[in-house]
Amino acid sequence: MFSDAKAVVRKNGYSYLVMCSMKFVMWKVFGCILILVAIRRFRNLATETESIEGAVKVAFEFSFLGMSIAPFQIEQEISQLLSLVRDIKPKTVVEIGSAKGGTLFLFTRVASPDAALLSIDLPEGRFGGGYPKHMIPLLRSFADKGQSIHLIRADSHSPDTLEKVEKFLDGKKVDFLFIDGDHSYQGVRKDFEMYSPLVRNGGIIAFHDICFGPEESVGGVPRFWSEIRQGRNSRGIVKDAEQDGFGIGVVFVT
Repeated sequence: MFSDAKAVVRKNGYSYLVMCSMKFVMWKVFGCILILVAIRRFRNLATETESIEGAVKVAFEFSFLGMSIAPFQIEQEISQLLSLVRDIKPKTVVEIGSAKGGTLFLFTRVASPDAALLSIDLPEGRFGGGYPKHMIPLLRSFADKGQSIHLIRADSHSPDTLEKVEKFLDGKKVDFLFIDGDHSYQGVRKDFEMYSPLVRNGGIIAFHDICFGPEESVGGVPRFWSEIRQGRNSRGIVKDAEQDGFGIGVVFVT
């Protein structure tokens, strides 16, 4: 009986490796064509959404040959944040931490029709490892007509990265800053210290993972949030007070 079970495990493991190998080969050989098909399918879905709820549904449910842009978010929480962002119709958006790109897409749907959006993502590391290079055309396709998307694959803590962001802004201020990158206490603190001065009065700064939970998921963000919100016009967006992790903290810049 045990030998039969081992044989099944070996067979299933072999089948899984074969499937992964086939997908890898398909992306290598037909990558450009597959991305174009993925972009067309995604845009067909995205153009049919006019509400925040519809856009969130697309972001969480879109899938093509194992490619997904699903945000690491709780739907109700990100929907509430999007409502706040929509109220200020940001023309300049900066996101730190892209993951699969889902939040970037959602921000395009509540930004100004002529908005410029910039996303910074670290390709590797404990809190890095977001989208692979072959997904870059898909992420850029998120821009609605009149919008533009700029991607920086680098460490947000690097002075060179900050210089690139300032060059992108060209003297303009940021309307909305979303911090969801390095979750260590020092990491999120440094992102705030480096990029918050770029946000205009009346703008919004948001942090993800403000609720206490598994350290490997939330890092030092809850601790930093508990400190930074003191004396500021702030709001916590949390679905369940008992939940582990997640949660979005919002600071209204004055």
